[in-house]
Amino acid sequence: MKKYMSVGLIALFFMLLSSPVSVAQLHINGGSSYLMNQAKDVSTDFGDFTNIFFFADKLSNFDPVSASGKIEWKRNTLYTRQAFNTNAVLPQNLRMLDFPETAYDNNPQLKFSVEFVTPRTLRIRMLTTPVEQKEAESVMLVKTPGKDNSWKYSAVKGGHLYKSIYGSILIEENPWRIILKDAAGKQLTDTWRWKDNDSTQVKNLPFNFIKRGSDNSRSINPVFTLSPGEKIVGCGESFTSLNKVGQKVNLFVTDPQGPETDQMYKPIPFFMSNRGYGMFMHTSAPVTCDFGATYTGINKLFMADEALDLFVFFGEPKDILDEYTSLTGKSPMPPLWSFGTWMSRITYFSEAEGYDVAKNLRKYKIPADVIHFDTGWFETDWQCDYQFAPSRFSNPEKMIKDLREDGFHISLWQLTYFTPKNKYFSEIVDKGMNVKNANGGMPYEDAVLDFSNPQTVAWYQDKLAGLLKMGVGAIKVDFGEAAPLNGFYASGKGGLYEHNLYPLRYNKTVADVTSKVNNEHIIWARSAWAGSQRYPIHWGGDAANTDIGMQGTLRGGLSLGLSGFSFWSHDIGGFVQKSPEELYRRWLPFGFLTSHSRAHGAPPKEPWLYNESFTKAFRESAEMKYILMPYVYAQAKNCTEKGLPMVRALFVEFPDDPGAWLVEDQYMFGNDIMVAPLMENGSQRNVYLPSGKWIDYQSGKIYQSGWNKISVGHIPAVILVRDGSVIPHIALAQSTDKMDWSKLELSVYSSDAKQAKGLLCIPADNLLKEVILTNEGSKWLVKDNPYQGKIKLTVNSIIK
Repeated sequence: MKKYMSVGLIALFFMLLSSPVSVAQLHINGGSSYLMNQAKDVSTDFGDFTNIFFFADKLSNFDPVSASGKIEWKRNTLYTRQAFNTNAVLPQNLRMLDFPETAYDNNPQLKFSVEFVTPRTLRIRMLTTPVEQKEAESVMLVKTPGKDNSWKYSAVKGGHLYKSIYGSILIEENPWRIILKDAAGKQLTDTWRWKDNDSTQVKNLPFNFIKRGSDNSRSINPVFTLSPGEKIVGCGESFTSLNKVGQKVNLFVTDPQGPETDQMYKPIPFFMSNRGYGMFMHTSAPVTCDFGATYTGINKLFMADEALDLFVFFGEPKDILDEYTSLTGKSPMPPLWSFGTWMSRITYFSEAEGYDVAKNLRKYKIPADVIHFDTGWFETDWQCDYQFAPSRFSNPEKMIKDLREDGFHISLWQLTYFTPKNKYFSEIVDKGMNVKNANGGMPYEDAVLDFSNPQTVAWYQDKLAGLLKMGVGAIKVDFGEAAPLNGFYASGKGGLYEHNLYPLRYNKTVADVTSKVNNEHIIWARSAWAGSQRYPIHWGGDAANTDIGMQGTLRGGLSLGLSGFSFWSHDIGGFVQKSPEELYRRWLPFGFLTSHSRAHGAPPKEPWLYNESFTKAFRESAEMKYILMPYVYAQAKNCTEKGLPMVRALFVEFPDDPGAWLVEDQYMFGNDIMVAPLMENGSQRNVYLPSGKWIDYQSGKIYQSGWNKISVGHIPAVILVRDGSVIPHIALAQSTDKMDWSKLELSVYSSDAKQAKGLLCIPADNLLKEVILTNEGSKWLVKDNPYQGKIKLTVNSIIK
């Protein structure tokens, strides 16, 4: 027996060596094992023969005034049909076997309602049980959704129609169906019915919910149609292709170990379609979205939640993002200094290193505003106790004060998992401030702070407040992806509903105390859920030091921006190893033309530890952003008002351009600047330009719309400005607090237009204003100075 086991183990070992599949994948795919924090695939429950299926069959009653009624759900079970050596799974009507039979309905009639929130937004709610839970405050929503009276009702044959100026919803009675159309009457999507299978041999389950045979728990599965050419975007910081059609996306907070997998630090249950609608699944339970992955014409939303609460939005991406963030919250404005350079590595261990980094940043004239101390500022590396190591920080208050006087803010790393060796471990457990297991004990060896417990929040915020009062500028909100799925929380909910909420509660807790002490909106967070955009800033996780790591990082940032997040950053050059110099050089302009810019990862990250040439390249990219700071700041302010991302997929600006929907390695940096990073070694790349003319930011050369092969400039990226744009600049300073905002230069990028426009926002008043310039002969003149002479505006025409 031992002999055969050894042979098997040897065979397995060599198979693993030769196979591209990871050990984890082999373990998972091989059967029932589940790795902690692996994304949950909810769809598997909806193919389980032990479950009972209920199909949305017909509208049994409906009140047009309240837009509410009941749906009759038809009870079914699954069976296997064999024909010509092919097995297919089909449902069949089931006679109720629940006992006593007088106590249950074979085909239950359950509540269904539509609420009209704004002219662009409606809310669909459905229950899978007669018991309606008491309405509770949602931490995902920033306010109670409003009620809009502009939707007009009309009875139609066999149904009920509601219309606004932006779209309509038709509710058909028998068989029950919802049809969504835009203002012009074009059908956007509708729910899938059993009769829709008549034209295909593939029999797809219609809109349904299940009652599990294992425990009688229920989960719902809305099913909508997809159209030819339809594209779906969003779902959070997803690292796979932007267009999710053809993908199965698991919305479950994980630590994917980097932006190169299909799992996410920041999943968001929200998506948009290029057909002109979006959907927000208002749930914290795990969700699996099958966007035409298993049947090309169907969008299956598998929810672990027992109820459906679905917001539907009508419009173009900008409209939808504005509506969605009006519900879940728009980002507030981070402080000016946060838009500067963050210098970091894993990790600085002492105040001597902090002083040295600051000295060299100023010595090499690299503009910078933040020095980050990562895992090593405690006495024991990674052992978070909220105290600077006495052996290495003789006077941390003085260090913070000295660095602040030199223009540097301090950022500090920490996390919320406390190992048994942590000095706070016993206190946390004794006071019950951690997540519990079913026995009231601990799900993990570590004590995981329970942020649904007000006592925990108060204790934790007190620890952070001590640091913030010392002068610390920002707290790094690391991890947060591993809230116990089998845990019990002070909120009264289990891990099924609290796991995904953990990052949101964590983000809020740190943001609130930072705002209270420093009066600034700033954290540096990795994990997120719907609503986390209210607590900026989030960064992209631990990228590989490769071209693929850079590609995944950009995709993730674009996708997060398509999910309601205005601000996002990433580790310039990648995280895991020393950044290869050639890759680091190409990553620099991408990093500095992002809302927030941080160099972080395995040492060395400091440019002077490479060579003089690289130090110069680093300095030039940093200087570019600092000179552009009036543009960066004004565009950031615009994003906070409209729910837009700073790093923006092209189609957000150009929704009617089919080509813009295909591009995922370029982006708009605000309204007017396009960035095409070099994703591979080289000196030029193909760039897609939407309609109009585009002007090279570095050379002034003009390009026409369409595909262009463009050489990079001195800074190794293609950076273009929209024709007719005004880009404000400021004199270079080594930190943002040394900038002179009383004098700004307005650079006009216009090939032949008679008018050019831009945005201005001065930190002193934080009011967004538009500046318009007109061409008067050979000069560009400010039509109306929005600052009435308080700020000197000089004009520079890029094209003579």
